[in-house]
Amino acid sequence: MHPNPVFHDADAARNLAFARDRGFGVLAMNAPDGPLISHVPFVLSDDGASVALHLVRSNPIARLLASPQPVRLAVSGGDSYVSPDWYEVPDQVPTWNYVAVHLTGTLELRPQDELRALLDMQSARFEDRLRPKTPWTADKMDAAALDRMMRQIVPCRMTVTGVDGTWKLSQNKPDDVRLRAADGVEAFGVGSDLAVLAALMRGAGAGG
Repeated sequence: MHPNPVFHDADAARNLAFARDRGFGVLAMNAPDGPLISHVPFVLSDDGASVALHLVRSNPIARLLASPQPVRLAVSGGDSYVSPDWYEVPDQVPTWNYVAVHLTGTLELRPQDELRALLDMQSARFEDRLRPKTPWTADKMDAAALDRMMRQIVPCRMTVTGVDGTWKLSQNKPDDVRLRAADGVEAFGVGSDLAVLAALMRGAGAGG
């Protein structure tokens, strides 16, 4: 997380809503030989207290879950390089604007008989966004094929104990300067989800 507190003005509800909507993040856990990282889809509960996810059984993180382990789930949003020229004021330096939310907590294995319900919940959450397409369900699969695939993965639950977010949107700049930077990001930015990031920058002023 960025150390400047001005970029931590989002409350827990906004950070959780962002993570819930994104539904994909980087799961990190310490291990004897160094940090372990996995990129995982997930479902954050409505109250923000827990995260449901699954891992391939051979995943090194899954192999270390004989007992619950402390983890962090990093969820990233739009980001872009910001050129000092876009500010149109002197003595500025390059920077990178971005949105990121970190969930900290404890990850544990869940009983294998919970896996089907978890997979159904995950697919339903994301398939619903594709409407009016008829949602895909696991019932469309051959039962034996589904069973073989499910034996290769394990259900996990993360109990969330901490939430922190960085919304670095040039809100430390005067409004006119920030708005020019937003225009630059949208038109010429180098990063991801540039239009979304620019819109957030435009709304990041006093009361935004």
